[in-house]
Amino acid sequence: MFDGKTLMVTGGTGSFGNAVVKRFLDSEIKEIRIFSRDEKKQDDMRKMYANPKLKFFIGDTRSYDSVRQAMHGVDYVFQAAALKQVPSCEFFPMEAVRTNILGTENVLNAAIDSGVRSVICLSTDKAVYPINAMGMSKALMEKIAVAKGREKLGTTISVTRYGNVMCSRGSVIPLFVRQISEGKELTITDPNMTRFMMSLDSAVDLVLFAFENAKGGEVFVQKAPAATIETLAKAVSELFGSEKTPQIIGTRHGEKLYESLLTREEMARAIDLENYFVVPCDNRDLNYGKYFDKGQLSFSVAEDYTSHNTRRLDLEEMKSMLLELDYIKDALAGHIQEGI
Repeated sequence: MFDGKTLMVTGGTGSFGNAVVKRFLDSEIKEIRIFSRDEKKQDDMRKMYANPKLKFFIGDTRSYDSVRQAMHGVDYVFQAAALKQVPSCEFFPMEAVRTNILGTENVLNAAIDSGVRSVICLSTDKAVYPINAMGMSKALMEKIAVAKGREKLGTTISVTRYGNVMCSRGSVIPLFVRQISEGKELTITDPNMTRFMMSLDSAVDLVLFAFENAKGGEVFVQKAPAATIETLAKAVSELFGSEKTPQIIGTRHGEKLYESLLTREEMARAIDLENYFVVPCDNRDLNYGKYFDKGQLSFSVAEDYTSHNTRRLDLEEMKSMLLELDYIKDALAGHIQEGI
């Protein structure tokens, strides 16, 4: 479906953007447009890939005009531009609103106005039962995407929702590796804290699945195993030969004990597609009873989909999963060469 087409990735210099680029560059896609604010990261990316299929556009999703100008002739859009660091959004919540909510609306409006075929918006587990500004802004971003997807304005709009993506920028595994290389103790928050474990390649698989199956207004979630932070820390320590006892620092502000990818209300409507859950768009309007005077028994018996109730990885499974990651392979290679 992408042969001879143009894909635009907003926030394309981040972890997701790079993973998408790597997947698509060897395909028959015509062009990949990287839209972001950081000219330095774009220049680094341009030199690293040195591929004529890649085109770079400096702009900000907060500006409708800059998004609209870059979207001329685009067939597909992956909206990954976001403020995603929880502490930054806590201290500057209006910045999260401007980027994650209003910026996404600009992308969607520009896509509709430009006749783009399909847009997939990147969301997060933090949007489910949100307890911090980042999650709240992403939850509203989802509502905007689903509402516009429901309108059937000529552009198919849907959402992909992720839990922990291993080795993505700012995640804990690179921190653990760095702490070990510096001879420090690993710092863990709560040993019993659980997180979904998904690779960047699996994250791209979900994007492709959404592009291929979206009809408008859905939320797509990939099933994934989970592990405790204690298991993850032990796995990294054993792979890199560290015998230091981790230091428990306690749960940080705005941090959850476990990740939730689907609420029980969503699970009551979700379609199980073996490796994925799809929450279809509710296409009814306000003129029906379930909003006001009728209930639905399935909501009462459904259960959230969380990192606490999904399949739990043991230590050996966690180590095997880590060894499949390019980041860990490269880090181990450097670790051995340096004789650390």
